[in-house]
Amino acid sequence: MIRGLGLYTEGVRSSTSPFFRGELPGSPGLAEHVQEMATTARDEDGSFAWIGLSHPTKVELDLIGKVFGLDPLYLDDALNPHHPTKLDPREDYDFLVMKLLTYVERTSDVETGQLSVFVGPHFIITIRLGPLGDLDDVRRDLESRPEFLRHGPSAVLHGIMDHIVDEYLHVADEINFDIEHLEEDIFSPRPSNPEAVYRLKRENLELRRAAAPLTRVAAELVTSGPTELRGLFGPLFSDVNDHLLRVRDSTETNDNLLMALLMAATARQDLQQNADMRRISAWVAIAAVPTMTAGIYGMNFRDMPELDWQFGYPLVLAVMATVCFLLYRGFKRSGWL
Repeated sequence: MIRGLGLYTEGVRSSTSPFFRGELPGSPGLAEHVQEMATTARDEDGSFAWIGLSHPTKVELDLIGKVFGLDPLYLDDALNPHHPTKLDPREDYDFLVMKLLTYVERTSDVETGQLSVFVGPHFIITIRLGPLGDLDDVRRDLESRPEFLRHGPSAVLHGIMDHIVDEYLHVADEINFDIEHLEEDIFSPRPSNPEAVYRLKRENLELRRAAAPLTRVAAELVTSGPTELRGLFGPLFSDVNDHLLRVRDSTETNDNLLMALLMAATARQDLQQNADMRRISAWVAIAAVPTMTAGIYGMNFRDMPELDWQFGYPLVLAVMATVCFLLYRGFKRSGWL
């Protein structure tokens, strides 16, 4: 679905370029409008086109690719939801793939998505896969700063990456918060199951897989682009890269901490299981005394003189109780009960 079409001149969206939402390639005049936008952006100084797509069909991508001269192989990559993060610079445009993350407070899970971006001198095209990556807030923020947006697609790319990396930082902070609570739980008198550690390791791995390769992309963007814009965007992308390095370092630290917590949780679970087994074994040993005694007298042999003795029954009960008490006291002193 085509989420948005906009033509910008000197940082201001043109009033003659309506903002489309949810239009399909079959809509009357849409193909002509896209072609006209591309032509205007290419011919007019200070103009560029910004097109946003969400879960596009092959027909939609073919339309956009034909108008802007995009490589069909890159269009296929943009439709692959498992494509790795990368930056492929070309002479006429750059192709980027970035992972999207968000933290779900209700389930403490990390959801993932993907955003592919085509960036040229006069256009920027975003292709979103998955439930994440709504760029409406980014668009509104950039449109409120026309003096920055007038620098063209590079300004949009920075706004998008900055938004994505800010979400990475939020996810990293939430994982750190969860680890602190998990640490308290593991070292509590009755720790919970180590499954929580495995779950957090999985979420931390999702964050590391998204942030680590994007640091290389951000580092390349620091020195790429037109010479006249490097003085402005070099430090901006460098700041994005610094945030990514912080996220990457956080994931590595968390991974080591979670491994230590996993070992501690497993050790505590083993100790708890050993204590439970000792407790069970002690009660089994105590229960074995009356069981064995009752089993002997339950054999009903004829030649058992004490069966005819009037004190035989209470005496056997007293012996069983005494032995059980002595066993209980012994196990209690040894810490088995």
